[in-house]
Amino acid sequence: MKINENCVGCGQCASFCKKGAIEVLGKARATDACIECGICAPYCPVRAIEVQV
Repeated sequence: MKINENCVGCGQCASFCKKGAIEVLGKARATDACIECGICAPYCPVRAIEVQV
């Protein structure tokens, strides 16, 4: 999963991550705990999350 430059750091993705694998420090970033499930992607209001398939 990639979080692109459109991220505004709102934290919506982090609040829906079942693994707690997204940290928001200004902008969001996926940690090593990310399993790339994509559950967070639909909750991003600016569509900054790109799920690799």
